[in-house]
Amino acid sequence: MAIPYMRLPILACSATKRDGPRYMPTIDRYDGPLWPTLRTVDPRRQKAQVAVLSAHLGFGAAEMPIEIYDARMTETMVAAMKSGDLGTRWSRPTSHVRVMPSGEHPGMHIASFTEHRKFAFCDVGLTGGYHYLDVMRHLVDLFSKAGYVTGDARITEINRSIGLMRRDLRRCADP
Repeated sequence: MAIPYMRLPILACSATKRDGPRYMPTIDRYDGPLWPTLRTVDPRRQKAQVAVLSAHLGFGAAEMPIEIYDARMTETMVAAMKSGDLGTRWSRPTSHVRVMPSGEHPGMHIASFTEHRKFAFCDVGLTGGYHYLDVMRHLVDLFSKAGYVTGDARITEINRSIGLMRRDLRRCADP
């Protein structure tokens, strides 16, 4: 039996994206400065269960296949994401265009990460700008209340100059 991941780094999406197939895993698509660092620290993806918070797609697994898109987190999006719960799907449809497959929501991803609460994360890293951190804190609170994150979990916020963020992310993903 594999040892479950105890660390959950949550990274903000990246404006810089790699070309490639129409759909590719988020962790491979995003190419801002922190994503290559993460790929280098954990090339076989065995040290942590990595999640992403995207203005376009909401919270999900870094292995989730995505297309190239362009969206920035706004205060309106922050308020909308924080007004929901673990079962709220993002992006909330404002038209007939579906952004995320029906049924995908933060609760589904965090449940999958923890094998439906067979274990809880005890170490969580939050990496991103102010708006992203605001939503991430809210999600971690919901995850903790639902038993996906331990009550005494170490929560590390990474929001500094890019060099320090890369250093801190390395420590978070590979202490």
